[in-house]
Formats: sequence, C-alpha cells, structure tokens
Amino acid sequence: MLKLVLQGIRTRWVTLAGSFLALALGVGIIATTGLALAATFAGPDQAPERFAAAPVVVRGADQVRVRTPIGVRTQKLTHPRPVPAEVAERLAGLGRTAVDRTFPVAAGDGSGEAAGHPWPVAAAAPYRLLCGRPPAASGEVVVAAGEGAVGDRITLTTPAGKGRWTVTGTVRPAPVERAVFFGEAEAARLSPDIDAVVVHADPAAVRAAVGPGLDVLTGDDRRRADPDPDRDAEALVSVNALLGTAAGITAFVSVFVVASTFSFAVAQRRREFGLLRMAGATPGQVRRLVYAEAVLVGVIASAAGCRLGLSGAPRLASWMVQQGLAPAWFAIGDQNWPLHTAFWTGLAVALAGAVAAAHRAGRVRPAEALRDAAVDSGTMPPVRVVLGAAVLLTGAVLVVLGLVQDPAGLLKRKTYTTQPMLLITGCALFAPVLVRPAIRLLASLPARLPGATGLLVRENASAGLRRTAAVAAPVLVTVALAASLMGTKATIDAAKAAEARGQVTADFVAVGERAGIPREFVDRVRRVEGARVSASRTTSVTVLEEGTALVRSEARAVDPADEAAVSALPVVAGRFADLDDRSIVVNEEWAVHRVGARVRVWLGDGREVTLRIAAVLAVGTGDNGVYLTPRNAAGAPVDRVGTAVRAGADRQAVERGLRAAGRATGTEVLTREQWAATLAPGGGSTRTGLLMILAIALVYTGIALANTQVMATADRVRDFAVLRLAGATKAQVLRLAGVEALAVVAVGAGLGGAVAALNLLGVRAALGRLDVPAVVVVPWEAVGLVVAVSAALAVVFAVLPARLALRTRPVELAGARE
Repeated sequence: MLKLVLQGIRTRWVTLAGSFLALALGVGIIATTGLALAATFAGPDQAPERFAAAPVVVRGADQVRVRTPIGVRTQKLTHPRPVPAEVAERLAGLGRTAVDRTFPVAAGDGSGEAAGHPWPVAAAAPYRLLCGRPPAASGEVVVAAGEGAVGDRITLTTPAGKGRWTVTGTVRPAPVERAVFFGEAEAARLSPDIDAVVVHADPAAVRAAVGPGLDVLTGDDRRRADPDPDRDAEALVSVNALLGTAAGITAFVSVFVVASTFSFAVAQRRREFGLLRMAGATPGQVRRLVYAEAVLVGVIASAAGCRLGLSGAPRLASWMVQQGLAPAWFAIGDQNWPLHTAFWTGLAVALAGAVAAAHRAGRVRPAEALRDAAVDSGTMPPVRVVLGAAVLLTGAVLVVLGLVQDPAGLLKRKTYTTQPMLLITGCALFAPVLVRPAIRLLASLPARLPGATGLLVRENASAGLRRTAAVAAPVLVTVALAASLMGTKATIDAAKAAEARGQVTADFVAVGERAGIPREFVDRVRRVEGARVSASRTTSVTVLEEGTALVRSEARAVDPADEAAVSALPVVAGRFADLDDRSIVVNEEWAVHRVGARVRVWLGDGREVTLRIAAVLAVGTGDNGVYLTPRNAAGAPVDRVGTAVRAGADRQAVERGLRAAGRATGTEVLTREQWAATLAPGGGSTRTGLLMILAIALVYTGIALANTQVMATADRVRDFAVLRLAGATKAQVLRLAGVEALAVVAVGAGLGGAVAALNLLGVRAALGRLDVPAVVVVPWEAVGLVVAVSAALAVVFAVLPARLALRTRPVELAGARE
C-alpha cells in the first residue's frame, strides 16, 4: 500500500501540490494565530510607575465589590470618589504626606492632552528636575523636557479655562503619562478634589486612619493608582477577540478548500480507481489508499505549517502593534501548545477533507475504467444534500429567531462575524447544483452571438460541473465573506451615526475628549442671550442581574429640562421630564424596564442607591444608554454641551457668542452638521481586523483557484487537442480557456453576492425591527478587489498550463490517455 501511495504521489505531484500548499498555509495561519492568541492570555507583570517611590498610597476605591451566592463580583468604577479632606489631615498626622490632584490639561499648540499635578507629588514617581526650579507662584509650571524650555510662555487649557503659564523647570519624560506640574495652591484651585495621598508611614497605621470606600495601596498594588491601570488587560481582550475570530474563519476556509480539493482530485481519478477495482482492489482498499495519501500529505504539510507559524507569529505581533491593534509591548511568548494544536488540527482537516472523497472513491465500479463520458453526473450525493439543507435551515432559523426574539443581538460583532458562515457554507455545499443554471443564464446571450466561444464556454462549464463548482465555490465563499462582514460593519456604523444624528437636535455642539470641557466655557455660553444650553457628562451605572452578574452600562448625566431642548430621545414608556435625583432612565435591554419599578444600582463613584425608573428608551443600535441627573454623576466632567437657539432669537448672534466663548477657553464649537460629519463611519481596529481576515480568505481562494485550474487543465489536454484538430488556433484555445475561467468566477461572485445580500437583508430587517433608520452599505471596494484578484488568478492559472499543454502536437494530444 505504501509503495502504491508513493508512486501515486510521484505521478500526481501537481494535483497534490495544491492540497499541500493549502493545508500547510492553513496550519501555518492556525499556528501563527494560536501563538499570538496564547500571548493574550496573560500580560506582562507591570510595576508601579506613577507612585513607584511612594511607600503607601491612599485613594478612592476604583471597584465596586458585591457579594453574591457564587462569590464576590467586582466591576470597575468610572469616577472613584476623592479622598475626604479630613482623612488627608489625619494622614498628615502619621507622617510626611503629599497630596495628589489629577486634572486634564490641553496644550494650546494642539500637541495633545496631559495630566496636571501639584509639584510636591512629583517625588512619588520619582520625577527629578533636569533644569530650572519648581513652580513657586501662580502662573508657573514644570513640564517634561521637549515640551518647553525654562522661561517659555505656554498656553494651557485647564478645567478652569485657557491661560498662559511660565515654564520654570523641566523633568525627564515618563512613559506612563505626559505630566504638567503646578504649584500646590494653584493645583488646589484648579482641581479641589484630592485624588490620592502619598503617606510615609506604617501601612497598618494608615489603614486604621482611613474609613470605608478608600483603598490603601502598597507594593505592587500601587500600580492601581497609575493612569488607566487596566489598559493592557482591556487591550488584550480586544486582541483575543480579533485573533479568535481570525482563527475560526481560517479553520472554516481551510477545511472547505482542502475538502473541495480532495473531492475534485478523486473525481478526476475515476478511471484510475476503476482500473484498481478491475485489478482486484476492494472498496476498502481504495478508501485506505485515499486515506493514506491524506495522512502523508497531512503530516508533511502540518509540519511545514508549524515551521511557517514559528516564523509568522512574531511578524503578526509586530504588524498588529504597528496598526494599533495591540499594545506596544505585545510579543509572542514561548508556549508550545499552539503548535501541537495546529499540527493535529491540520492532520484532522486533511482526514476530514478526505472522508467524502474516500467514500466516493470506494464506490467507483470497475466499469468506470472503460468510461469516457465528458459530462459529470452524480455531483450531489445524498449526504451532501442533507448536510447542505441542514446548514441552510439552521442559518435561516437562527436569523428568524434573532429577528423575533432579540434583533439587537444580530448587531453584535460576535453574531455578525460568525452567523453568516452557516448560509455561506450551505450555499457552497449546493454549488454543484447552483452553478449549472447560473452559468447557462450568464452565457445565454454570448452563446447566441457569432462565433463559437460563447457556446463552448456554456457547454464546457455545464458539462464539467465538478470543475466549475470547484472554481466557483472558493470565489463564492470569499465574496460572501467580504460583502457580509464588511457590509454589515459599515451598515451598522451608518445606522449608529444616523440614530445619533436623529436624537440630537441642538443647533451647535461642543465635545470634549478625556479633558472634558472647561467650566468657564459652560458659564460663558449660559450667558449668551437666546441660547438654550444642555451640559452633559459621561458616567456609568452598575446593576446586579440575576443575583450573580455585575453588569456596567454607559450612562449620561443631564438636566432633563435642558436636555429636552437639544435632543429627541426614543422614549417608549414614561416621561423623560420625570427624571430627577431619585430616578433613572433605562432602555429595554435592562432586565427590569417597567416605569415605576425600583432598581438597585451602583453609581460611577461607587455609591449604592435605589432609583425609580422614570422612563424607558428603545434599544436602538445599542447606544441608547442610561440617563441620570448630574447629582448622581459626581466626579464626571462635562464632556458635551449642546446649544439650541431659542425661538425668535438671532442665530448669528448666538453663534458669535458661542465661538467667542470657544476661543477664550480653547473649546471647538461645531454646527450640528459639522458634528454629524464626525460620526461618519470610519476605519477603526475592527475594520482593520476584518481586512486581515479577508486577506487570509483571499490567499486561500488564490490557492484553490490555482490548484483547481492546473488540475483541470491537465485533465483537458485531449479537449484542447480536439479543438486544434477542428481548426482552432492556439490563440483561440487560450482565449476560450481564459473566458471560461472568467465566466466561472463571475458565477461564483454572483452566488456569493446573493448570499451576502441575504445576510445584509437580515441586518437591515433587524435595524427595522429596532426602528433605526438604515440603508444597506455595500462594500464595493472590498468586493471588487476580491473579484478582480480571483479573476486574475483564475485566468492566469487557466491560460498558462493550457499554453504549456499546447506545445505538444494536436495528434499526440488527442491520443494521450488521461
């Protein structure tokens, strides 16, 4: 058996080369993504940075902790409470202390945001003066080297507004933040709340002096006081999700390509298997022959793929860092289990791809050796029909159930990146049935034109259904993936932007980033005659669902009367005007969303309160969050100011007043149209990740097309010879091969587009169920690129082998055996 397998591989190396490349690449990508995925399971150990030289740090608790029947559950707070002034005084009696007040500072030159601190806390990092002196009076600051020179006058925007400061000294830049140090008294004026206290005393004595709601941090726990201490963990979650999706789609495409390749290879070898049966081989022996070839190819290809993964994983990590998909420190570790997983997965894929092919090979009768039929038959065995129908039905049922029960769930990334696979797989399984009517429809008009090319294309593609389906199927899969994934993402982004535009009716909008909007700007615009102003804050609330899960929801703190003048929220129950300090507005996604019901929540600063539901909003695209009053959003800065022009007021005068306030405080004021333009769908990490996934699928499509076309051309040598003997020139034969390849790619693209249309219509229906205005966005650029690359590859790998085959004399070709 082994000798027969090796001889077969030696004589059919071209056929198996495509399977080897597809499998090796698949294992390589699985190994690459697996090694990268393993690196996301644990981030590097991070030492304290901002308070590395502080023995003890006291700050407000940054997590809410709730005891449940299954243990203590925690959730991050948006705005930890400040340290009370009386606590800071008690701590000062224990030993030397330094009070930290952290507040946003924006550079006037547009170079970005920084963090302001009082100078005494600089020693906790520690920061050391490189030149100059500490700030001693109001109007003086110390900046990082490169941000300014001693004696420079710089413009800064602080929570109190825009002003000019003199640089009195510089310090070495720190990677953890971009710091600006003010005098202690001026920092207290700009930010009255105490964010942390550095204490040089015994930790036990410090713990005895502080009350509940405050954390005493020592050792490695001091990193909890660093800016955004969970940034690395959150970044790893995003990387993990992206790589997990890429690995899943890679496995899906690789199984499909390898199975299709093995199936087509076996279909081409009907006469060979018939001869083996005539020579006395049993069906079991024929099947074992196919399995043995699959195992041999699988072992060698998997080993090569693992080696490819070892080389590719560091490059993938570097690329993800460059694209901003992973943190700067992200690197591949020394885990070996992804390589073992990739190797055995590759071998399993090879065997799985050979199962159907081996079953078909075992059914070949001895008489097949005598057949020379040019028309494929039996291209859809009953098992494939049942499997395809089951997959299609499952995909359709899931979409219908989602539309009926949870239309918002269809808009979540995990759903719209995985659920379309069912419809795509089902249609790909039915490709042999779908391509014949599709190719006849496509070639119906060309077949009526003068000349034989159109007619021959139609008849050749219809007669060689296995060949046609093997070429069309990978194009179908890739086009459907490109249109479904990219189209769904773009459609949902456009719907979110349209929803936001519809809910904001303000004539002018000012938006602050992390720094928020200066208080001075808010005070100035409130004094503009004819302006109705709503200043809102971003915060969060946490609720305990089903007694075991702490779920945090984004929230916005507003004055209900002011907000009604600048927005049109989708209220489905209750009245938004009833919102007060003892109530809350929720959306329909909440487990309890009945007007009048009382819910226990934890606010963004950790306070536990019970609030009455005043109104309920529609779910929408998922951005219709919770609304509170400003009193329930302590510590949250104003980050959006909407201004409506009162009836009868002079719009131009109001605009002049707003822009004057903006210039004085360094705040940009946008018209409603300008603000809406900022909501237009953009790139982002999700789109970059989807492009990476599509690139993988496109590589697989190229391998499948090249492999199938080379195998098919080798099988059509006698057909080309007959055409030459009938009077066709070499150019005409090559043109026929190229046009036929284009026609089959067009069929695959058309079927893929039809599948994608079904997926996109499902998303459109979900948005319609949520009453969100939406237009389906078709990613023509991505689809066009996929079709163009597929067409180019199909033509090249159809024409080149045909050109090589035509070097032999037609009479010799016509007499050649397959």
